[in-house]
Amino acid sequence: MTDEHRLLAGRYRIGEVIGRGGMANVYSGRDERLGRQVAIKLLRSSLASDPVFRTRFKQEAQAASRMAHPTIVRVFDAGEEKVREPGGFEGVVPFIVMEYVEGRLLKDIIKEGPVAPAEAIRITEGILTALEYSHRAGVVHRDIKPGNIMLTTSGQVKVMDFGIARAISDSSATVAQTTAILGTAQYFSPEQARGESVDARTDLYSTGVVLFELLTGQAPFRGDTPVAVAYQHVSETPPVPSSINPSISPAIDRVVLHALTKDRFSRFQSSAEFRSDLQVAGAGKIPSKRPPVEDFQSSLFGAPPSLTATSDSALTQLAGDDDYAVRTQSRPPVVWIWAGIASVAVIIIALVFWIVTLPPTTIVPDNSITVPKVAGQTFDAADSTLQQMGLVTARQDVFDPDVPEGRVIRTDPEPGTVLNESSDQVIDVYVSLGKQTVTIPDVSGKPDSEATGALTALGLTVGSTTKENSPTATADTVIRTTPAAGTASFVGDSVNLVISSGLVTVPDVTGQALDVASTTLQGLALQVSVDGDPGCKTVAGNPVSSQSIAAGDAAQKSAIAIRYCTGA
Repeated sequence: MTDEHRLLAGRYRIGEVIGRGGMANVYSGRDERLGRQVAIKLLRSSLASDPVFRTRFKQEAQAASRMAHPTIVRVFDAGEEKVREPGGFEGVVPFIVMEYVEGRLLKDIIKEGPVAPAEAIRITEGILTALEYSHRAGVVHRDIKPGNIMLTTSGQVKVMDFGIARAISDSSATVAQTTAILGTAQYFSPEQARGESVDARTDLYSTGVVLFELLTGQAPFRGDTPVAVAYQHVSETPPVPSSINPSISPAIDRVVLHALTKDRFSRFQSSAEFRSDLQVAGAGKIPSKRPPVEDFQSSLFGAPPSLTATSDSALTQLAGDDDYAVRTQSRPPVVWIWAGIASVAVIIIALVFWIVTLPPTTIVPDNSITVPKVAGQTFDAADSTLQQMGLVTARQDVFDPDVPEGRVIRTDPEPGTVLNESSDQVIDVYVSLGKQTVTIPDVSGKPDSEATGALTALGLTVGSTTKENSPTATADTVIRTTPAAGTASFVGDSVNLVISSGLVTVPDVTGQALDVASTTLQGLALQVSVDGDPGCKTVAGNPVSSQSIAAGDAAQKSAIAIRYCTGA
């Protein structure tokens, strides 16, 4: 049956499809109870055939719903819905209700080509911020890839699908199903490709792959089959990013290659460490080398297993080849048992440390309210959304040249902030008044620097400055502006200045009547003297026979002598 327009769990109205994947479809939707827009992910009914998966899925969805952070797509609800399949039997469809995010998937942005290094670093910092929060909460994503990362219309990074990968990998779902959730082989960590246990450092490796792809427009490892790509993650050295995109600095090269180190004990050990080195590299400095962390598993139990036929089978399974989804080992190796014991000890210590250092806002109470994103909406629509959630609003009108008049610019507190339902905190909603109008002032006669200061004080910018001759305006003072003084304009608009050159344009008055020529030159503020010229015959009007300054540029208030015919 069609999913669109169906009412899910008695409260979620399913809208149009906004995304499709191998394991699920994503729909726009509306929470009829709270009156808010949501995104609804319907997983394949084949996943729900395993009761272990249903239990694990519910637990992981609950864990994900407790994570409230601006860089993480919130999970509002999860459950199962019984549907009538085409064959007539009843099936179960797992679903997740998430925060609706307006924006673009990172994979669609990468398809357009490499991203500028500064923007790639900014996006990666957002991913690492989300992972730092989730890792402190004990949640490993396991499926970091561009298809699970969004950029909002305002440029905010949003990471989604926390917990789903673990829910499937920890159940008895098939390898093919697990792989579809765990991501394509392009973003596998070496430990994932070998079929080993994963931890937070797995997410950091996958983030390094995403950073590589942002900088170069392509993944570090490519092949004809997923098996070939997964094998390269285990055995081959990634190319240097600058060999593909020469605009990448050596400092950024070092950070990317450190993130893509095969040995998880030698790569970045935390999101904070990764982000710190990335910020240093973004500033143009090469991060200082840290002493490598000894791989205690290798020192205790020997080198990692080589890529034998057994590890080839693991690669094949993780790459999604259903024909090889067969377990060939009856029990785990002794090395894994000891490694598991050591890992459990580390996890217990980390858990105790996390509980001790857990900030109060990490655990969100049941009666909490998360401030939604309303930027870009009209004030009425935003006000309605916030008041339906029980929040009190206060309108703040401000000028903004980039946001249309009447649209919401931002809120304070910002979206993603968690408030107590009983809190009486007011949400300031900043609404755009559009561009601020300003009247261009009269700066004629003022020096260039003074005129520039007067214009910039009003929020205007100075455009072009051109020189022009003038008989009266002092050198380097303003003659006029374009647009003219008194014209209505907007803050941020450009105003062009015409500046006096300190020169005057002298015309050619020879042949003109004496009185006409004299008046013309005096009108240009020139010092005119008149003398007779007996060398030419007197005629009516006393025409000018010569002038002491030729036609062209001359200094203001120059002395000029003209002669007229007085000869017989």
